Amino acid sequence: MVVKNILVFLYQWLIFVPIFIVLTLITALTVMVMAPLFGSKFWGYYPPKWWSRLTCWFALCRVKTRGHENLDRGQSYVFVANHQSAFDIFLVYGFLNQNIKWMQKQSLRKIPFVGFASEKAGHVFVDNTNPKARAASIKKAKEQIVDGVSMVIFPEGARTRSGKMGRFKRGAYYLAHDMDLPVVPLTINGAYNVLKRDGFRLRPGKMELVIHSPIPTASLTEAETPGLIDKTRDTIYSALWEQYK
Repeated sequence: MVVKNILVFLYQWLIFVPIFIVLTLITALTVMVMAPLFGSKFWGYYPPKWWSRLTCWFALCRVKTRGHENLDRGQSYVFVANHQSAFDIFLVYGFLNQNIKWMQKQSLRKIPFVGFASEKAGHVFVDNTNPKARAASIKKAKEQIVDGVSMVIFPEGARTRSGKMGRFKRGAYYLAHDMDLPVVPLTINGAYNVLKRDGFRLRPGKMELVIHSPIPTASLTEAETPGLIDKTRDTIYSALWEQYK
């Protein structure tokens, strides 16, 4: 076990991290140049999709997905997922196989290259400093969810510290209701073990993405939103590995 840990440590810092940095720079520069010229629907999705897949593979992670038959490639959705790790991004972006944009924290905009590339890719940075800023964020999100493009949101708002799910916030559900879009719960398993929050030690392992059936919102009233939140949370919880329940 000690030898294995040493080998993984050496692989992480001597091979994985340099490759990841190069892949990230190439992807960011590609998006920054191509998306403004030719549109973000293709250039804001496919380069990051393959960046994400390669990241998972070079991290020596085994990825399993199920539930793709529940989705229509031409339909826009609001995807809601539990948030275990930074690797959630790579798992969903790389293996969901739906053209997506992300609802992200405003602080991520400050990451060199990646923040600017994310903006050009059409991802939405949520500004919660005041009601006017929040409304502008929602308006931008609505502009992105067209022609089969979907939005991915983590209703917990932050990565788990324990592996267990936290409380779900309402923003994703209001967005889905306002646009009459189905909500699709996503269950993420294993990413917490691969890279814990505030940790730097990579633990290669198995990750799983479970795509649940879409839940329509067109006929729902605002008063029924709490029930929708509970339903999606229960659905996500139902497919969690036992260690995360």
